[in-house]
Amino acid sequence: MSIEVKVPVLGESVSEATVGQWLKQPGEAVALDEPIASLETDKVAVEVPSPVAGIMGAHIAAEGDTVAVGALLGLIETSGVATSPAPAPTAAAAPAAAAATDDAAALSPAVRRAVLEHGIDPATVKGTGKDGRLTKEDVLAAAQAKQAAPAPVVAAAAPAPAPVVTVSGERREERVKMTRLRQTIAKRLKSAQETAAMLTTFNDVDMSAVMEARAKYKDVFEKKHGVKLGLMSFFAKASVLALKDIPAVNAQMQGDEIVYFDYVDISVAVSAPNGLVVPVVRDVDKMSFAGIEKAIADYGKKARDGTLTMADMAGGTFTISNGGVFGGLMSTPIINPPQSAVLGLHRIEDRPVVRDGQIVIRPMMYIALSYDHRIIDGREAVTALKTIKEAIEDPTRLLIDM
Repeated sequence: MSIEVKVPVLGESVSEATVGQWLKQPGEAVALDEPIASLETDKVAVEVPSPVAGIMGAHIAAEGDTVAVGALLGLIETSGVATSPAPAPTAAAAPAAAAATDDAAALSPAVRRAVLEHGIDPATVKGTGKDGRLTKEDVLAAAQAKQAAPAPVVAAAAPAPAPVVTVSGERREERVKMTRLRQTIAKRLKSAQETAAMLTTFNDVDMSAVMEARAKYKDVFEKKHGVKLGLMSFFAKASVLALKDIPAVNAQMQGDEIVYFDYVDISVAVSAPNGLVVPVVRDVDKMSFAGIEKAIADYGKKARDGTLTMADMAGGTFTISNGGVFGGLMSTPIINPPQSAVLGLHRIEDRPVVRDGQIVIRPMMYIALSYDHRIIDGREAVTALKTIKEAIEDPTRLLIDM
């Protein structure tokens, strides 16, 4: 009996996706709820689980095809045997084979993709993740070790493969089709530039007070809350002060109306294997420093593992993008539509500044606020950025709501 596997509901306003990868080939055994395919939507990768246990049948849609919600992806055969059955393991090898199957079923999408790309047997790699689970970094390390290993000695009777000749100075081109996520990023960023009356204002921040606070409390903070005290919680809290004082920065234009929000949901730009994603930390105005840090850390892990969901990405009233982690000194961040403003953070470096008539060295950071001039006046944007600067330079303001 053939069971149809269809494209599942992908989330609000998402009507189609691209078949990114088939995780099960025709003839392979499939367990109930085991992922059989990965779909790429505009925002995240979504795994399609098998509705039944059986044998993978025909692939109706090919990798790279665009498919609509409800469209037929493939078939699962609930009777019959695998067309390419693996040899039965010996009694001694049976436990190991079973363990390999269990490990493969537990792999995250990112890890599974790396395993397939590099031809690594997950059963041969020791996992360093939680509870010994395999991480993408484990697979990449195994792949590098595999490449570095000496080539096996070929028997004299076997014909040697034709050598690959690389001409010095040879120029090459490689064409790679853009993923759906990358296409969407490109469209949204270009649309933001064409639609919004975008302008950027800059300031610089003395990070001395925040760095001293982190150095003083980082150990006890991590011991109590189980998460490191980073910079993002300070800037998130400072942004809340600014957005509450200047509501237009936390607003959105919808048609001929401006919608003002009495809550703060901050989109945090995170680098993922397939591009930049912006999961949303909700109700930041009600969260503690520890709560913010935990939420950001969880999203960072999910982005690396490829397990972010549509719900994680939906909404957001303001964005913080930290280009400083990559060494950026200054930038003009692009608004994340339909939001009206984005805060850009940059690297911290010692610079000479004047304090009380004296030239001193301080850890300084440039910060930038890009905003939609259609609904945010220059005075409001400058005031909001100044509020963030003052709160970071005097973190006591974060405690007394000043």
